[in-house]
Amino acid sequence: MYVTANRLRLHYQIEGQGPVVLFLHPVGLDLTWWESQVEALRSEFQVLRLDFRGHGESAIASPPYTLVDFANDAHALLEALRLAPAHVVGLSLGGMVAQVLALEYPADVRSLVLADTLCTLPAAARQAMRARGEAAEHGGMAAVVQPTLERWFTAGFLDSPLVAHCRQRLLANDVGAWAATWRAIAELDTLPQLSEIRAPTLVTTGDADVSTPVPAAQVIADHIPGAILKVMPGAPHMAPYERPDLFNPLVLEFLRSVAS
Repeated sequence: MYVTANRLRLHYQIEGQGPVVLFLHPVGLDLTWWESQVEALRSEFQVLRLDFRGHGESAIASPPYTLVDFANDAHALLEALRLAPAHVVGLSLGGMVAQVLALEYPADVRSLVLADTLCTLPAAARQAMRARGEAAEHGGMAAVVQPTLERWFTAGFLDSPLVAHCRQRLLANDVGAWAATWRAIAELDTLPQLSEIRAPTLVTTGDADVSTPVPAAQVIADHIPGAILKVMPGAPHMAPYERPDLFNPLVLEFLRSVAS
């Protein structure tokens, strides 16, 4: 399904019945990666999934992108469908956008699940984020796929069919949109405002996540009033996809607790 929102053609899917849960995906992926979560939630919740600008079947907007742009798109979709407020689940980039959405549009957000994500970056990491976009601009998506997969999944999982599918999804990305998204990520700094978030919040990460390790999740949980931190043992950065057996029960338990 498509809607023109925020002057962009945005692709979304919606399934199930009950309180609305909006899922926001990582950089380079799309809404199809939430199938396991849809299956787990759809009997109790109305699950809304969005392709970010420049991703999946949504329009490729002209750069530059900002995290506020992504949050504006999510807000515009919720407004167009009249589905706010929603419970918002964001993974990696999606978790960054979820934080910005909660800060820019607090009335849109009933609760937050911030999975394997960050709230700020040191200067060296900001340059590293920009470099991931530049590498693709210089060498195409093929130049960035293997290092990305190695950051995202555990070594023993890299030969799995799911990672092979992820490789193909990454190779199919528009280089300009990929680079613009990494430049947006490089500007992340919600930390000074996190104390303003009033939505009930679950922060979760895997203890095998090398991209957004447990101490980074702890910082988020420490600064959002009342936030809960849950660590998934053995789970990597793409925990919801490699270890849905750990992620899905955490999310379902939390959503039931805040939706009742």
